[in-house]
Amino acid sequence: MWAQLMRRTLLSLILRLLFLSPVVMGNCSGDGQQLLNQLQNQAKIMQDPSVLLDPYISTQGLNVSKLGAHCLERPGVFPSKHDLQGLSRRGFLQTLNTKLGHVLHRLTEFQQDLQVQTLLRAKMNIIGIRNNIHCMTLQLQGSSDVVEPTPAELEISPLPTLASNAFQRKLQGCQFLHGFHRFMHSAGQVFHKWRETPSRRSRRHSPRRALKKEAHRVQPSMRGKRLMPREQLPR
Repeated sequence: MWAQLMRRTLLSLILRLLFLSPVVMGNCSGDGQQLLNQLQNQAKIMQDPSVLLDPYISTQGLNVSKLGAHCLERPGVFPSKHDLQGLSRRGFLQTLNTKLGHVLHRLTEFQQDLQVQTLLRAKMNIIGIRNNIHCMTLQLQGSSDVVEPTPAELEISPLPTLASNAFQRKLQGCQFLHGFHRFMHSAGQVFHKWRETPSRRSRRHSPRRALKKEAHRVQPSMRGKRLMPREQLPR
């Protein structure tokens, strides 16, 4: 019992420190394709309701069929898939990073509603995504992608005022987490589309293209040279 209490206290302290500390961007390694694969896999993990939404519904007693209709995403909190697909690559990364910062801030309100391990794991996953977003943004520097301002409808929206009623607060939390998982699903689809249509910079600097250019450069030119008659060919 004492060991379990100490373990929970330690995890709680770690979680508080993580929530209070800024996100530190680590060293970037790997090429753009590797980063893209990681981002798509991370988005796939965070789109799963079992990460946050399902545990929240269970602990808050919302796993009742009649309440399912009230636990849906509120419009305007997260951008739609259509809006995300309309952004440039850097505009999309900027929007995703901003919204994930919004989520990290909002998760501080769930410390009494979810287990410490659940929140800690989710926060570390989000920090990992933001770190890869930082690295991917560096990869895009100097590319031909046009930097577009974030549309007004995609700007970070203010946190909704929490209801004074405890039950309404539970529903607000459920709606927020439902929207977050849908948002990460949409982000994963955008990353998947990127893999199918690499940027012009990626194609221009791909190893295969570089080898073709090198082979073309070293190939001797045949212009201006006459073919020797067959009888004059050296034997």
